Amino acid sequence: MRELILGGVRSGKSRLAQERALASGQEVIYIATATAGDAEMAARIAAHRRGRPATWQVIEEPLQLAASLRHHAQAGRCLLVDCLTLWLTNLLCHEEESLLDTQVAALLTELPTLAGSIILVSNESGLGVVPSGALSRRYCDSAGLLHQQLAAQCERVSLVVAGLPLLLKGRLPGAAHVHA
Repeated sequence: MRELILGGVRSGKSRLAQERALASGQEVIYIATATAGDAEMAARIAAHRRGRPATWQVIEEPLQLAASLRHHAQAGRCLLVDCLTLWLTNLLCHEEESLLDTQVAALLTELPTLAGSIILVSNESGLGVVPSGALSRRYCDSAGLLHQQLAAQCERVSLVVAGLPLLLKGRLPGAAHVHA
C-alpha cells in the first residue's frame, strides 16, 4: 500500500500519517527529511520527535530519499516519509542543480517496486497565489508536478484540512471504493 497525504502547514497531515502508520500494525520506520537550519526549525523538529512513539526507528535523509526507501522497505514494515516538500527544498537549494531531477526520477522509479507500506506526507502549497520570486515558483511547480506523479502511483491519496482528512483516491479498510 502506498499512500500520499497532502495538506497545508499545521493541517494535521503528519498526525494522520502517524495514526495510519500505527494502525498498520507493522514495524514503523520514520524517514525525516528536515534539516535544522535555524532555531525555529530545530524547535519544529523537536516537537515532531516528541509526538512520535519511542519504538519507531528514525532515519534522517534530506537528499537520497529513493535510496533510503529501497534500503529500508520490506514486507511487514511501514515507512513514513515526512515530508516531501522539505526534501524538495533541500534539493532545490543544493549546489548541484541536477540533483533535483535525478532524485525525483529515482523516487518515481523506485516507489512502485517497494515492499511493505509507504506513507508519504507533503505540503499542498499550490492552492494560493502564484509566488513572485523565481525560486518560489520553481518550488511550487516542482511540488505540484511531484504530487500529481505520486498520486498516480499511490493506491490512496488524502487531503487534510483543519485536521479533517478528505479521501481523494482509494479506500479505507472496510470502506467502499472511491473512484478517482
